[in-house]
Amino acid sequence: MLCMMKNTLPHFLTMILLLVCINFKVRAQAEKSPLAVGDQMPSFSLTDQSGKVFNSADHFGKNILVIYFYPKDESMVCTKEACSFRDSFNDFTKAGARVIGINGGTVASHKAFSEHYKLPFTLLSDPDNKVYHLFGVQNKMFMTGRETFIVDLHGKIVFAYEAMMQGKKHADDALAFIKAHGVK
Repeated sequence: MLCMMKNTLPHFLTMILLLVCINFKVRAQAEKSPLAVGDQMPSFSLTDQSGKVFNSADHFGKNILVIYFYPKDESMVCTKEACSFRDSFNDFTKAGARVIGINGGTVASHKAFSEHYKLPFTLLSDPDNKVYHLFGVQNKMFMTGRETFIVDLHGKIVFAYEAMMQGKKHADDALAFIKAHGVK
């Protein structure tokens, strides 16, 4: 019996190691590198906090899109970030930009978050993180990532910013970029 265990243990450990390697390879293939300046924004459709479907393709040529991905409604950094976009909302609008927040929260969670902080912009529910993956937004510290993209009228990414703990800086830097570069 002991002899049998000695012979099967290396095979068992080899099998475990093989499964771990396969898991890492599958995860690496599933994670896309983030979209970068110059890349075309992928088309997507998600539901907003009012239950309406938002189709990104409907906005090409009409609005500059400021799309920010954030981990969680009502969390400290995410709330600061959302309120910063809210406080600068008129400046974004004057510059021809439409602000859109995206995370995996539910439509109901987004509605409550939007009402609680009087957020005047669109929040989209991405429950399976499909759009997160389309944009290549990487998880950080066991949470979905925090990245902001500016998309010009032609659907091209012209600005990308990633900082996990500086929520307010996303809105500040995006607005500064739009003003400095006259994005069209």
